[in-house]
Amino acid sequence: MPLLENRYRYADLGLLVLRLGLGVMMVIHGYPKLMGGPEKWTALGGEMRHLGVGFAPTAWGLAAAVAETIGGQLLVLGLLFRWACAALLITMVVAAVSHLATGEGFSGYSHAVENGFVFLGLLLIGPGRYSADHQLFPPSRLRY
Repeated sequence: MPLLENRYRYADLGLLVLRLGLGVMMVIHGYPKLMGGPEKWTALGGEMRHLGVGFAPTAWGLAAAVAETIGGQLLVLGLLFRWACAALLITMVVAAVSHLATGEGFSGYSHAVENGFVFLGLLLIGPGRYSADHQLFPPSRLRY
């Protein structure tokens, strides 16, 4: 049965699907934050207090909004992919800590934790063959 065979012929296609779906969702989540302006950024960046960081909340909030919006676009393109995954992973860690600190429970923090694991996995795997990174920075040898 073809679906049960241990083959990796569709791995790059699978990475493309993950990048497209997750990237678009991150842009949808991040765009309103980015367009919210300094008031929204300050509220968002204020969540860093849960990590003991109380300075520059506007800058931290802008960084999170950029990570979600621009990082999501970079995911879709597969451009600067590992940098985007790292920024999104950090954003998800802060989001998870914030939800935990406010006592929201599992349903409050689980989405950020799940996305964090996905971004960590993608950071380790890479963007795949169907990506701008693969075209701009081709691997020097085959991965597998």
